[in-house]
Amino acid sequence: MTDDPKTLVSTDWLAQHLNDPDLRLLDASWHMPSDNRDTRAEYEAGHIPGARFFDIDEISDQRSDLPHTAPPPEKFISRMRAMGIGDGHQVVVYDSTGIFSAARVWWLFKLMGKTDVAVLDGGLPKWQAEGHEIEDLPPVIRDRHMTVSRRNDLVRDVTQVAEASKLGTPQIVDARASSRFRGDEPEPREGLRAGHIPKSKNLPFTQLLNADGTMKGPGGLKAAFEEAGIDLSKPVITTCGSGVTAAILALGLARIGHDDWSLYDGSWTEWGAYGDLPVATGDA
Repeated sequence: MTDDPKTLVSTDWLAQHLNDPDLRLLDASWHMPSDNRDTRAEYEAGHIPGARFFDIDEISDQRSDLPHTAPPPEKFISRMRAMGIGDGHQVVVYDSTGIFSAARVWWLFKLMGKTDVAVLDGGLPKWQAEGHEIEDLPPVIRDRHMTVSRRNDLVRDVTQVAEASKLGTPQIVDARASSRFRGDEPEPREGLRAGHIPKSKNLPFTQLLNADGTMKGPGGLKAAFEEAGIDLSKPVITTCGSGVTAAILALGLARIGHDDWSLYDGSWTEWGAYGDLPVATGDA
């Protein structure tokens, strides 16, 4: 793969740069609540040397009824400063799945106007499989000033998505499994209707990944989007269950140079809860 410190870097790249003074590494592991996993405890038991733990549920807008909604810029700044992350740092984000929740934090940094941030391809599993070191020590934190400039073009709310659904543009792409998209199985979160946003297309995020949890190359990514019926010359809104795996689609688009995308932060957790919003079932 081609390493790009603004999108995706390999474990080889990280091994070479692990001791760079301006590298900041984040463990952004997150799992569905039904998995009953304590990601912070797992982080404390073993993580890539120097990594800080990024708590997706806590570093969010606690005023929202929706899970892990993007936090206000001032909260993001305060949490990052407390973690010793600031201007001039190259950030690399990984998770314990391969590529799953790390892409969400990559998107969050982009939303805050930070460009020097990448996902670790294959994440912690690949790092460990290759015999690289892990540690259980807390990182040494030094405060660094951080400035943000929120990019509202990278996020969409329910009103904007409803308009896109009605007009058919921008294209809406859903990263959930096909059975959930079609409405064949109930949603994992209680109280949500089954189905999808009308006129949206389905591209399960797993279609962008190889068997080892790494991301497909540009050719494979392009083919996956096109096979899902996405016109890569037009803008895209990504969506999923709660805004986590939608970021994997966004990362895939960025990897193939498609920069006209945004993410629906509320995703199906919001859309599926509102009875006055239309729901489609079956294939797109």
